[in-house]
Amino acid sequence: MGSNRFTIRAAIGSLVILGGLFSLPLAKESFGADGITPEKVADYVHAVLEANRTVYTTIIVNRLQQKGILAATEQWEQDHTLPLPAQFLQQTGRLVAESGRGIRYRLIGLSPIYSRNAPATQFERQALEALQRHPERPVTGIVLSGKKRYFQAIYADRAVSPACVSCHNSHPLSPKQDFKLNDVMGAIAITIPLE
Repeated sequence: MGSNRFTIRAAIGSLVILGGLFSLPLAKESFGADGITPEKVADYVHAVLEANRTVYTTIIVNRLQQKGILAATEQWEQDHTLPLPAQFLQQTGRLVAESGRGIRYRLIGLSPIYSRNAPATQFERQALEALQRHPERPVTGIVLSGKKRYFQAIYADRAVSPACVSCHNSHPLSPKQDFKLNDVMGAIAITIPLE
């Protein structure tokens, strides 16, 4: 009986592997000769960022705080607590930037608590203004930095939890203190090298 289960599992595993191998050329062809578009790459990166931050916020931060085990605070390193969800995204963005692959992402806003999160370019400022009116779709474009061209996609960043709202509304440095749940608080700017 045990050897039959092993044989069936081995056969299924082989079919999955073979199916994956045979589908590779088709998958490559379906994206075209030039590979995946920067728009699609940015969408993939954004989907991962959103999922990771949502899991971090709802499963880790909210749960640990509700149980009184560990809080998330702005001074998390000194306080030996968890980073706030925005800080979590910023920390991972720094690690990705340091990897040398050229891709970057960061939080930006028209009313940031810290000036480092203000729009760095006119394109970012205009994208933030456009996202206030149409948050459902990213603003994209080609930007220059030095002599290099980058694709930039800017996605609305909404207040997804009461913690986001209360932190921004009560922070002494916050220039805007009337956020509500689901408001567009700013954006996630994803920058991908084109060369």
